[in-house]
Amino acid sequence: MREEVLFTLDTPYRQPLAVRGWFFGAPGKKTLAVMGALRGNEIQQMYLCSQLIQHLAALEQSGALSEECGILVIPCANQFSMNVGRRFWAADNTDINRMFPGYDAGETTQRIAARIFEALQGYAYGIHVTSLYLPGSCLPHLRIMKTGYQAPETARDFGLPYIVLREPHPYDTTTLNYNWQIWNTETFSLYTPATDRVDAPAAQQGVEAVLRFLQQRGLCRCGAGAGEEARIFAEESLCSVKPTAGGLLVHKVTLGSQVWRSQPLAEVLDPCSGTVRQTLRAPVDGRVFFAHEACLINGYDVAMRILPDKAEEIHQN
Repeated sequence: MREEVLFTLDTPYRQPLAVRGWFFGAPGKKTLAVMGALRGNEIQQMYLCSQLIQHLAALEQSGALSEECGILVIPCANQFSMNVGRRFWAADNTDINRMFPGYDAGETTQRIAARIFEALQGYAYGIHVTSLYLPGSCLPHLRIMKTGYQAPETARDFGLPYIVLREPHPYDTTTLNYNWQIWNTETFSLYTPATDRVDAPAAQQGVEAVLRFLQQRGLCRCGAGAGEEARIFAEESLCSVKPTAGGLLVHKVTLGSQVWRSQPLAEVLDPCSGTVRQTLRAPVDGRVFFAHEACLINGYDVAMRILPDKAEEIHQN
């Protein structure tokens, strides 16, 4: 294991930002790069990477990594926002993951993205441990942008239960996942249920998925089990459930629950009187894939997303 400061960037109001990376395996080999927290509330994502570093260090020490394997892990690139409790860059509220491939003469977050992207170039595989744009929790899954370079069948080697293919919107073209693929790295975004808190079992599941992928690719010997048979589906298959009025959100089912059409999922209450303003019901038979976590919800915010039982599965080599 080798720890290295990948780059240092001066910031206007605080000490310089030093982004560190941990290298494993054969020097000069670029097999797998793992990027962790780019946002200031991605505590779980940073924690998952820290635990991956511990496992990789042990595997390297025992000689379990292939001689052809070179791995880079960057647990966090936004300590500035993390330290002050802000999701986006605290000085101007911009999102580093909407700045790729970056611009080395641009604004601060553009320069950070450019330096990160430079460090991540040339790897065969890339994993971005990231969080949803929606506030809430989701089932563990891999997400891949449909750039024309995507490899969803390769993603089965992680052994996670779900693989989501996303049709990119214009704003997605500035994400790490999209640009990493365009620059010839097979890229997967890894999601676990938590964001701003540590969920140790979910983080362990994510670590095991990465190690399983390495083992399936013949890059390490770690005794990882076979995992689960993945269901690959398009993100458009998910059915969003939204209230027409805001209020207190009281869930009737939990994340991952099997639900049936018309089953009550949650109630929206008047915050003061407790009157039920709306009962949210399942639009289809399926499984709760995403659930809004905050106690308050606005009208037309996404309260839940249901993965239909009959959603078409995608097979692509």
